[in-house]
Amino acid sequence: MRGDRRAEAVEIIAAARSEKRAVLTEYESKKILGSYGVPVVEETVAAGPEAAIRAADRFGYPVAVKGLGERLTHKTDRGLVALDVRSAGDVLSATEKIALAGGADLEGFLVQPMVQGKREFVAGLFRDAQFGPVVMFGLGGIFTEVLNDVVFRLAPLNGNEAWQMIDALRSARLLGSVRGEKAVDRDALAAALMGLSRLAVDFPEVAEVDINPLMADAGGCVRAVDALITIGSREESGTVKEAVDPRAIGRLFYPRSIAFIGASSGFGKWGHMLFTNVVAGGFGGALYLVNAKGGRIAGREVFRTIGEIPGPVDLAVVTIPAAAVSPLIPELRAKGIRNVLLISSGFAETGDEGKRREKELVAAARKAGILILGPNTMGICNPHNKLYCAGAHVRPKPGSTALVSQSGNLGVQLLAFAETEGIGIRAFCGSGNEAMITIEDYLDGFAVDELTRTVVLYIESVKDGRRFYESARKVGRKKPVIVLKGGRTESGYKAAASHTGALASDMRVFEAASRQAGIVMAGQPMELLDLSACFSSLPLPRGNRVAIMTLGGGWGVVTSDLCMEQELDVPSLSEELISRIDRILPPYWSRANPIDLVGEFDPQIPLAILEELLAWEGCDAVLHLGIVGRMVFVQAMVRSIEMADPDLDRGFLRGIPSSILAFERMYNERVVQLMEKQGKPVIGVNLLPDEHSRTVTEIPGHRYRSVSFLTPERAVKSLAKMSEYRRWMESEGKTYSYVWR
Repeated sequence: MRGDRRAEAVEIIAAARSEKRAVLTEYESKKILGSYGVPVVEETVAAGPEAAIRAADRFGYPVAVKGLGERLTHKTDRGLVALDVRSAGDVLSATEKIALAGGADLEGFLVQPMVQGKREFVAGLFRDAQFGPVVMFGLGGIFTEVLNDVVFRLAPLNGNEAWQMIDALRSARLLGSVRGEKAVDRDALAAALMGLSRLAVDFPEVAEVDINPLMADAGGCVRAVDALITIGSREESGTVKEAVDPRAIGRLFYPRSIAFIGASSGFGKWGHMLFTNVVAGGFGGALYLVNAKGGRIAGREVFRTIGEIPGPVDLAVVTIPAAAVSPLIPELRAKGIRNVLLISSGFAETGDEGKRREKELVAAARKAGILILGPNTMGICNPHNKLYCAGAHVRPKPGSTALVSQSGNLGVQLLAFAETEGIGIRAFCGSGNEAMITIEDYLDGFAVDELTRTVVLYIESVKDGRRFYESARKVGRKKPVIVLKGGRTESGYKAAASHTGALASDMRVFEAASRQAGIVMAGQPMELLDLSACFSSLPLPRGNRVAIMTLGGGWGVVTSDLCMEQELDVPSLSEELISRIDRILPPYWSRANPIDLVGEFDPQIPLAILEELLAWEGCDAVLHLGIVGRMVFVQAMVRSIEMADPDLDRGFLRGIPSSILAFERMYNERVVQLMEKQGKPVIGVNLLPDEHSRTVTEIPGHRYRSVSFLTPERAVKSLAKMSEYRRWMESEGKTYSYVWR
């Protein structure tokens, strides 16, 4: 069947090419689409008015009559379409008007039964410059442009993805029985989308397909009423760069020796800032300073040339002017230096001259067997190796989150937040211009890294959209990929283009590719770290049912609303669970989810309730509000009592803060133990931050960690994203589990 289908399409496309036509006729287009499983309306080509009347009589009235010709593409605009034609006389009148409008371009008439229905859709195919073939489906008719309810997915599609496209419409409820019309045949819609996908794969020269409308009649039957196929070249679109060996990515972060080329003694200079950061961070390897002036810096000998360095060098950190970098390549090669961290700016981000300079540099580096990270980068760090070679003196603790940022400034700010919030970092790099090593290369590198549990990316553009999609999808089946996309708006797009020297792909296509690849999309920078904290520290929820435990009723109500808005379910408590909690809480407790602890301060009560909730089969995750983070309130209360009540024992008062700290340590440890026992995530919300507050609290000897946020919004959004990722994993036909090492 596939051979027959392809043979018919080959014949039609070959004929069009021989006639030097880029656009197929409507009849040709629907012949191809029909052979690929797209449901199309029955139709007949009529050479003249008499043949058109005979076709209409055979179909039965009413019919639609259209002008046919290779140059007649926008038929409605030219008056070449007659709808609801109800008699032979009307057919004759319609053909006369169409003949007059079509003139010399008219080659015949197309007659089809009139398809009538209230629900119209559009479907199609196009080739994105970054991501390749894209299938489109959306709401059609008069509201197409107003509502813009359109869904995209990359081809090839699988069956699940075709159905997901249909369900993803905001107006998906229109597909059901509505206003006397039967439910739309979803199987037919899915068949149409799968057919477009197969056509895209079989024929790279098919540049565009437009089906408008894809009509559903009163019985729910779906047919393509009008369609157009545009033929282009077979050349693949997008910018393809040579892939880097994933193992080479790892070696960049584990140098045994570093040479700083462009070393400086000046405060704030890159050649001073990076060196002092590496030294102060405790890096244990050999360090060499290189500057043509020689002398001493920070009490160390400065070599005038690379060749004077006495020992081997694994990594060169280069901060000299851009024009001087290419002439450096022979020296690097002669010394056996194969890895370069190129901090210097003045390359592709500056315009045409910079692009030329960058191209020449890459060519010279490839010939010399040298790998360049950058240029125009903020640096790298690897806490596991005490390597802190970045443009900010921040030192996050070792962890499992790999962070790559196309904005070095944003990247080091995130590192600083990670340090203060207790979020461990596997490795960080500012990818810069990505002259040689791209985002896709980093994805492949961290995919094979056993210490990486979560990959976090800030992206403004991708070099090869199709490879990005494929790499992210491959990585996502093992570990979550979390992305914040810059350039989502028109102003952001312009800023990204000027920042990176690259053009951002259409955001809707990027989001579609990301959704299809299982990428977890963040909306703002701090959300990247929130999601990193949760994915790296907690088990995935098995479903979307959430139990809420709170010290304040209003806070619980707000959190419940937030859950529902994020498509998380807040189920009613079972009678059995209510009965068990009755033994723990006073008689006046709410007996509902959220569970208000009614001001109980016994430290064992929240732990007992938490244990019951996690053991409950109707719950997939627990949010607890206000159980920890009480220190600020308690300290204020103690100060007030000291001022107001001289009779209360001062030793007792002074011991209260330490008791609170002891409780929170015990509580966090028990939370982690219960997560390990039940395999369900628990996320907290602090009352107020204090000097002891951290987003992530590590409990020695345990695989999971305690996670607490400052607002219920952050907790709920993070949990919702975890649930979304879990659903994607299920759609991939896999059972997700972390491999903790």
